[in-house]
Amino acid sequence: MFIDSHHHFWKYNPAEYGWIDESMSAIRRDFLAEDLRAAIESAGVDGVISVHARQSLEETHGLLSIANENSFVRGVVGWVPLVSDRVKHDLEAVAADPKLRGVRHVLQNETDEQYMAREDFNRGVSILKEFNLAFDILIFERQLPAAIRFVDRHPEQVFVLDHLGYPKIKAGEREPWAKNLAELARRTNVYCKISGMATEADWQAWTEPALREYFDVALEAFGPQRLMAGSDWPVCLLACGYKRWWDILRQWTSQMSEHQNERFFALNALKAYGLG
Repeated sequence: MFIDSHHHFWKYNPAEYGWIDESMSAIRRDFLAEDLRAAIESAGVDGVISVHARQSLEETHGLLSIANENSFVRGVVGWVPLVSDRVKHDLEAVAADPKLRGVRHVLQNETDEQYMAREDFNRGVSILKEFNLAFDILIFERQLPAAIRFVDRHPEQVFVLDHLGYPKIKAGEREPWAKNLAELARRTNVYCKISGMATEADWQAWTEPALREYFDVALEAFGPQRLMAGSDWPVCLLACGYKRWWDILRQWTSQMSEHQNERFFALNALKAYGLG
């Protein structure tokens, strides 16, 4: 089984997706369920986890609707206003749908460097375990020390680090990212997605061996029992085709055992998101 643990849907418009600038013409269009269905069939992927691309309850409900209309969407990582006094009410409303399997906040865009230490944010996160929901950590590599302190406040909460914490692949830098990643990985309630990596390199000049150096650091830190495969489609299309990305991951894991492959490509995602 192959599960894509990280992808997005959107109906594109410049106002809501302002981060998609003119250099990203390849993704300045709609990406809907029928587009992803064709992509996963070409790559031999069986199911996906849909992750929000906008921070709104409307987006979360929209993703749940798509999931319930398309069986290949196994689960949804949505957004709720974790700092709100109504967070439990909001969680009850969306978690009534069993396809909601996680929550994410775009921490990388917060101008407050202490956001992960905010009491209201941490109160919201502390409620997630009542609903058996994972929390996806989306940060830049410079935020890894703060993420470690944040995770330590919630030892019973399942966390999933997106995109390896965005190492500086284009610059060829591995430290202090590798050291901080290894420290975060000591927390056994944290999983990590190998996803979104080609777009962190030079879009036209990246190489598979260069990416594997970062994959190997993650494998050393988390082991095959807490790593999962993801594409970051359609953002990945800026640098790498969908099928090619899965070919790269399969080649990288070709020296792993069959059970380790099963864990990396499916079982870890299913476990982290409470799907199996």
